Amino acid sequence: MFEREIDNFINKVRTRREFLKVSGKSIAGVAVTTSVLNLIGCSKTTGDEDEPVDSVQAFVTPAGLLVAEANRCTGCQRCEMVCTVTNDEKIHPLISRVKIARNFNYGEEITDNYRHENGYFGNFLMTPETCHQCEDAKCAAACPKQAINQSETTKAWTVDDDLCIGCGACTQACPWNMPTIDSETNKSTKCILCGACADNCITGALRVIPWEKFEATVRRKGYLVS
Repeated sequence: MFEREIDNFINKVRTRREFLKVSGKSIAGVAVTTSVLNLIGCSKTTGDEDEPVDSVQAFVTPAGLLVAEANRCTGCQRCEMVCTVTNDEKIHPLISRVKIARNFNYGEEITDNYRHENGYFGNFLMTPETCHQCEDAKCAAACPKQAINQSETTKAWTVDDDLCIGCGACTQACPWNMPTIDSETNKSTKCILCGACADNCITGALRVIPWEKFEATVRRKGYLVS
């Protein structure tokens, strides 16, 4: 069962990648199952068996498998600082392409019972978020100036600063509100799959696993059927 599930995943990714070379379309949208995550040392649930925590998010991107593990994130915001230094030549967490600060202390949602009875935070779980590189990118479709297009080299959805007018339509259209307008430049900021955040994450909460490395891992563990 597991062999078939993993083999199907690999074949879907291969098909999308071949299609990507011809059409330029994204390979996003392939579901990452628990079996696939287990192969790379992750599990979708951790903690108390009675109250499992969804701690791992994984997305298929042209560069590889993007993995975010909330249970490893300490909220240090190093990824946000590295992102903006690399892409904007300044430290500005608000416009970072990876988001940590907006979930600080509360996780993804603020609820009435976010504190334990003893007063300590009951949801003290940082949640790293970044662009999903959607196959059907709503941010690109909403841009009135067609400023968001796929890079010919990385195939990531990127913002053309010469065309961007800073209207914020991309932010509103994104289901996760990931693009952010830089108030100093009046331009939208968006992940370009540079990998700087993952390369500099000291806890391994963010990782980009290149497809070649992923397939090698699968083959080494003997799960790849074809």
